[in-house]
Amino acid sequence: MDNCLFCRIAAGEIPSDRVYEDEKVLAFRDIHPLAPVHVLLIPKKHIGSLNEVNGENADDVKAVLEAVPKVAGSLGLKERGYRLISNCGEDGGQTVMHLHFHLLGGEKFPSDKLF
Repeated sequence: MDNCLFCRIAAGEIPSDRVYEDEKVLAFRDIHPLAPVHVLLIPKKHIGSLNEVNGENADDVKAVLEAVPKVAGSLGLKERGYRLISNCGEDGGQTVMHLHFHLLGGEKFPSDKLF
């Protein structure tokens, strides 16, 4: 996807504050954080949203989910906890049409506060 913001970030065309990277996954700090720690985890392969997850790309999604505890640990969030969110579609609040997960932490979230 030539015009996808997150594909361009993954390709290194747009700078980002990277906190984790492997062959399938990139994690970088959100430029508009909603919590003291706010990191986005993306598959490097373009997948538009959770609606596009299928047998052909499930390994890429699995790799993202397997990276979550690694990233949370490196950011000091594993012991106290964190929130993981994926918005899906316009009504779900998705603004970049590339599957991504928001990893939020560094503060106690009330159980009724959903970003």
